[in-house]
Amino acid sequence: MDELRVDGYIPGGIGRIVELHGTYYSRHWNFGLYFERKVATEMAAFLGRRDDRRNGFWLAIVNDAIIGGIAIDGIHAAEQGAHLRWFIVDPAFRGRRVGTRLLHTALDFCRHCAYRRVYLWTFAGLDAARHLYEASGFVLCKEHVDRQWGTPVREQMFELLYD
Repeated sequence: MDELRVDGYIPGGIGRIVELHGTYYSRHWNFGLYFERKVATEMAAFLGRRDDRRNGFWLAIVNDAIIGGIAIDGIHAAEQGAHLRWFIVDPAFRGRRVGTRLLHTALDFCRHCAYRRVYLWTFAGLDAARHLYEASGFVLCKEHVDRQWGTPVREQMFELLYD
């Protein structure tokens, strides 16, 4: 793999991360327009109100191509914790520690902001992501079946607590 860099927003970042989510979750989980639209609108709203003192958005880039991303939404960090969102890596680059680098970048930011809790929502079956979360100290704390994406999935909330 050519040199990987992790950077903040660059033009095309929203579209590429939405595309990665839309194609991956359609192909592997039969998620459709509702899911892709939700990712696009929520990410656009997040970046529209982004405050670099409490929010982070990072892209993994190789040869000027965006191959992954991750975000930390700290808008409710004092009450609920920081929300880890939109973590994805292009399937062609999985297994090359891109996800590990993105996750460590996001968690370093959370430590720098002195967030006491970081949480994320995912669902059962995303085993590679779960492995990364648990290797970084996240613990499964809630679980329920939901059909909001058009396909029933076992939604899971993981959290990481800092002392």
